[in-house]
Amino acid sequence: MSKGLTSRHIQFIAIGGAIGSGLFLGSGTGIVGGGPSLLVAYAAAGLMMFFLARALGELTLNDLREGSFTRYAEDYVGPLAGFVTGWGYWMSWVMACTVDLTAIATFLQFWWPGLPLWESMLAALGLIYGINCLAVRAFGEMEFALALIKVVTIVAMIATGIAMLAFGLNFGGEAPHVSTLWEHGGLFPKGLTGFLSILPIAFFSFGGTELVGVTAREADDPAHAIPRAINGVIARVVIFYLGALGVIMALIPWDQIGAQQSPFVLVFDRIGLPAAASVINFVVLTAVLSSSNSGLYAAGRTLAALALKGHAPAWLHKRNGRDLPVRALGVSAGLMLIGVLVNYLNPSRAFGQFAIGSVMLLMWSWASIAISHWCFRRKFPERAKAEFRMPLYPYSNMAILASLIAVTAVMAFALDMAVPVMIGLVWLGGLVVFYLLFRRNAAAVTEVTPD
Repeated sequence: MSKGLTSRHIQFIAIGGAIGSGLFLGSGTGIVGGGPSLLVAYAAAGLMMFFLARALGELTLNDLREGSFTRYAEDYVGPLAGFVTGWGYWMSWVMACTVDLTAIATFLQFWWPGLPLWESMLAALGLIYGINCLAVRAFGEMEFALALIKVVTIVAMIATGIAMLAFGLNFGGEAPHVSTLWEHGGLFPKGLTGFLSILPIAFFSFGGTELVGVTAREADDPAHAIPRAINGVIARVVIFYLGALGVIMALIPWDQIGAQQSPFVLVFDRIGLPAAASVINFVVLTAVLSSSNSGLYAAGRTLAALALKGHAPAWLHKRNGRDLPVRALGVSAGLMLIGVLVNYLNPSRAFGQFAIGSVMLLMWSWASIAISHWCFRRKFPERAKAEFRMPLYPYSNMAILASLIAVTAVMAFALDMAVPVMIGLVWLGGLVVFYLLFRRNAAAVTEVTPD
């Protein structure tokens, strides 16, 4: 496989994965649901993701072969785990990209209200497919540029907010102060119930951080780039999530923020920025475009890795002259066309259906990383002496799994998502049944020789 991703690219792909529309838009729903306790939820979710990223980092630096955590599940847990993890992760990105394409089309309607969703989705899908068919380094440069837009926007908002707090600037309203965070009902204004209800929002805001493992194989210097990107998870949580949302709720009381509003728009409106809504709409548009671009990248590599292990047709591993898995990319993009069709037929329900489906499959992928790392350390304790080890093993593994189980329970019993949760479990169960019926000999399958 060709190299081409520098440390700079890996860093910003990690940033792009951890920062998406969930911060710019979804945080409004979280603030309404739990108030300042959203900061605690993001801190807990960020700590879990840090442990998860460190587990994946240790696995990756011990084994840089193609396949990332799909391969680790197969090698350290068993062929069934590899099969379910690979197909589950691939489908999660197919669904997530469909959600992102829907969001892109919706954001474009901000400027062109009469533009049909399906036409915008089709155009966006063609764009990200074209980007993914470029050389790996070109893909990295595109992700760097898209992530940089998000970073500059967040840093500018935080810096402006801190200045307003420090100098008492009010721009025509009441002078802001830090105590606004706890003066409207305390840090947990809606109690434990409100806090639990926003935990899933916080956890799934970090979906995509695991892309660091997928990109490692194509990094110029993975031994240097991967640890830097993963160790930066905590810094990104503190600066981009806790910092940004803390400043927002210090400037504007949480109970004055609506679920359908972007908190960032409210802040830029407060400081008198012309066309604040248009600016944030553009930033969110680039954020979602970045996410969908990375999603197709991950889907293509995952499908190619499944073919390499004999879990998918061997022809899907075919690579072109630039060493890109063009067939796997094409099939993944082709399946996303079904999402475009669903949006054409039923635009009102498509977004929610695909979003919840991708969430359930992503949770299994995260659990698989924690379990694979646990099995790896038990089977090969001598390799644990590497410098980049998972902290607090095995308790951190237990904490990851317990957190995922808790979030699933909250979704099923507290958020009235029992049916979507069951559908996700049925999908995973269906993969197990399919494997047992048709792929019993997978354990004996040797790797497909690349064409």
